[in-house]
Amino acid sequence: MPRETCNTCLRPPKVCYCSALVSLASTIRVVIIQHPQEEKHPFNTGHMAHLCLSNSELMVTETLSKYQLDTLLSDPSALLYPSLNWLPDSTELNENRHLGENRQATVKQLIVIDATWKKSKKILHLNPLLQKLPRINLNGGLESNYTIRKTSIANGLSTIESIATAMQLLEQSDIFLRLLEPFEKMIALQQKSYTVEPA
Repeated sequence: MPRETCNTCLRPPKVCYCSALVSLASTIRVVIIQHPQEEKHPFNTGHMAHLCLSNSELMVTETLSKYQLDTLLSDPSALLYPSLNWLPDSTELNENRHLGENRQATVKQLIVIDATWKKSKKILHLNPLLQKLPRINLNGGLESNYTIRKTSIANGLSTIESIATAMQLLEQSDIFLRLLEPFEKMIALQQKSYTVEPA
């Protein structure tokens, strides 16, 4: 018999973080492309970010059709992703949400890939148009609080931490740090559930 889970956060009642969910409006639309394997992961922070951002969309897929990509990228978009050596050169987004020197091309949409690093690279390879988008990089010695899930990348952030940091920069508002409230509650609840009560 399947165990009981919350219909919203998809976690068991003992570790449900819904009481900490926030509702944030944004000028920039956030589109989260989530790898199908991530959808069932218990610590799915892409889903959590979508629950908190009213102007967001969650797409669970590995490959987007040409029609989907053309529709998705009809608005000026930027990709939240590091500038790795194997990626083509691309314009970097500045703090005023503009694409390089073109002050007319204001970014209206942030594309975020929610997957392990290996799977995120596969999504980019399968969807080359995403590689050519202007990119926003998060620098400055960032440190993740994602203690319940490991990453193979030094200083790698979870999806929701990355979105909170990027939106704080792009919208120039600290309100987006509130995205971390359900994230921190999820971590605290999970750590508490692992704690063995003294006899």
